[in-house]
Parts: sequence; structure tokens; C-alpha cells
Amino acid sequence: MNELIELVVKKTGLPKETAKQAVEVVLNFLKEKLPAPLASQLDAVIENSGALTGVLDDGKIDANDAANLLGGLFGGKK
Repeated sequence: MNELIELVVKKTGLPKETAKQAVEVVLNFLKEKLPAPLASQLDAVIENSGALTGVLDDGKIDANDAANLLGGLFGGKK
């Protein structure tokens, strides 16, 4: 989750603590709205970046990859 927080700080200029709160709010919102199987995958992506090893060419998942994977779930660009 720290990588996602750092990405928010970098992209928005928000202080780290504010970015952390924003990330937590968004993640909790998504967990409430997503079906349980997807919500648990969200936890896996955020808490254990190695959980989806092999999904991507380099076998590593960073915050941008997580955003792309989630965007794909909602019909957005991958």
C-alpha cells in the first residue's frame, strides 16, 4: 500500500498522511462496492504485490499495474 500512497503523493502533491487517508477511503469504498471475490483480490494486490505474480510480463506488480488491473475490471483501459 505504501507504493500506492507514494504514487498519490507524487501525482497530487498531497502530504503523505493525507494521501494515505485518501487511499484508505478509496480502497474501503471499492471493497464495499465490489463483489466479495473481487474485493479479496483487491486486498491481495494492495497487501501482497507478489500475489498476482505471472499476470504481468515482468512478474512484478506496482501501483500503476494495480491501477491498470482494476481499470480493466471496470471496462477501462488496461
